[in-house]
Amino acid sequence: MSDSSILPPARLHPEAELARDALSTPVLARAARLARWAGPETRVDAGGVLVEEQLPAAAAELGLTGEDAAADASEAWRVAVDAGLVDVVDEEEGTVAAADGLGVLTGGSPQDVLGVWLTALETVIGDASVPDLEGLVDAIAGGEGSGELDLDALEWNPEAEAEFLDGVLGNLYLLTVGGEGAAGEMVPLPALAASVIVPGDMAEPTNDVLEQVSDAMMRLDEQFRMLEPVGLIEYRPVDEALMADADEEPAAPVDDTDVSRYGMVRLTPLGLYGLRARLLEAGFEAPALGDLADKGADALLDGTAVFPPAAAHAETEQWLGRRDPLEAARELLAAARGTDQGAPLRRLRCQQALSLVGVSAEPALREVLDDPELGGLARVWLAEHGAADVPAPSEDLIFWLTIDTVAAQLAAEGNSEELRALVEGLARQHGGFFDTAWRVDHPATADVLEAMGRLHPDKKIAKEARKAAFKARSQHGG
Repeated sequence: MSDSSILPPARLHPEAELARDALSTPVLARAARLARWAGPETRVDAGGVLVEEQLPAAAAELGLTGEDAAADASEAWRVAVDAGLVDVVDEEEGTVAAADGLGVLTGGSPQDVLGVWLTALETVIGDASVPDLEGLVDAIAGGEGSGELDLDALEWNPEAEAEFLDGVLGNLYLLTVGGEGAAGEMVPLPALAASVIVPGDMAEPTNDVLEQVSDAMMRLDEQFRMLEPVGLIEYRPVDEALMADADEEPAAPVDDTDVSRYGMVRLTPLGLYGLRARLLEAGFEAPALGDLADKGADALLDGTAVFPPAAAHAETEQWLGRRDPLEAARELLAAARGTDQGAPLRRLRCQQALSLVGVSAEPALREVLDDPELGGLARVWLAEHGAADVPAPSEDLIFWLTIDTVAAQLAAEGNSEELRALVEGLARQHGGFFDTAWRVDHPATADVLEAMGRLHPDKKIAKEARKAAFKARSQHGG
C-alpha cells in the first residue's frame, strides 16, 4: 500500500461510545489507577520508569499477582507517563505528580479521551515490536559485558519488526473496511501472516515461505496477546496444544474448525478508529463513512467513485438524508455533467444515487431530458419509475449512453465478468453495432471499443471492435 492509496471508508462508531470503550480497556484503566496512586513518595529513574523497589506496591495496587505482576505494573506506569497521566516534576529527585491528562479522562470530551488512548496505543504497539526481555538479556550478555544490545546476536531488526507489525495491522484494517458488513469477521492468523509474507504472484508457496509464515504466526500470537488489553483487537490465541513440541512445526490446518486453533483475530470498533488515526498520520487517504455528508454533490460522486458498492450506498444515504429530495436530485445531475475521464463513473454513481431518492425527483429528471449528457440517464430513470409521456431516445442518444455506461463500468470494475457479459450482450443485440459505434461523439469511444475487442471471446467480433476503435481514434485525431 502506497501512501497515495485511497482506502475503502471505515464505519466508525460514535466518539462517545468509543471513548467509553477506551476508558474500559485494561491498559488505560491500569495506567489511570497508577496515576491516582502515585504520591510524594513515588520515585522514578532518569527515564521516568518506576524504580524497582516500588513495583511490588504498584502491582498490589492493580491487584496483579504472579511472576509477571512486576512487569505488567511497570508497563502500566510507562503508559501513564507516555499518555500524560503523570509528570516527572524533578528528574534529579525522581518525583512525580498527576498531570493534566488524568483530568481529561474524567472531565474531557470524547475526542480528548480518545487522544489519550491513542498515545497509550502507540506505547503498546511499540512494546509489541520488541522481543521478550529474556532475549534482550541474552543479547546484552552476547555483547561481552559492554552493556549494549548485540542486535545481530538477537537477530532483531527494530525497523523491520515495526514495519512487519504495521503491515499486518494495515492488512487487518483493509480486510475490515473492505467487507460488506458493519463489523469485521474473525480472520485466521495463518491467512493474515501469509498476507504479508507470501508474494502476490506466487501460485504455490515454497517450503521456505511456509516456514516464514509459521514463524510469523508465532510472533503475531505473542504480539496480539499484548495488543488485546489496549482494546485494539479481539483475539483467540493459538491453541497451546499445537505448540507442545517446540522442536516441531505445527501441521497445516485441514478445515475451518481446525484453522480456528491457529489463532483468530478481528479489529474492535475502537481498534478500527485507532488504526485509521495512525493511517491518516502516516499520510494515507483513509475516509470514514459520513465524511461527504456535508459536502457538495461533486464531492459525493467523485468520492464514492472508488468505494465498494455497499459503502457507496451507505455514504449516499447519509448525504441524501440531509437534503430536500428534489434539490438533491438537481444537484446530483448538475455534478454528473462533464467530458473528463471521470465523468462516466460520476454519471453511474449519480444514477445509483437517484434510485434512492424516489419519485419526488421526477421534475429534476424531466428538466434534463434534452441534455446530451444526461438525457439518456433521465429516460432510463423515468421509465424505471413508471413515468408517463417519456420521449423515445434517438439512435444517437442510445449509442452515446451505451458508450458512457461501458466506460463507467470499466472505471468501476475493470475487466470483470459482469462487463464481459455486457459486452457480449451488446454485440449480440446489435448486429451492426461497431459500424455505428465508432462514430459516437464521446471522449471514451475509442477506449471502450478497444476494451470490447479485448473482452469479447469471439475472435471475429473482437477484430471488428479493434477496427472500430482505430476508426474512432482516426476520426478524433487520437
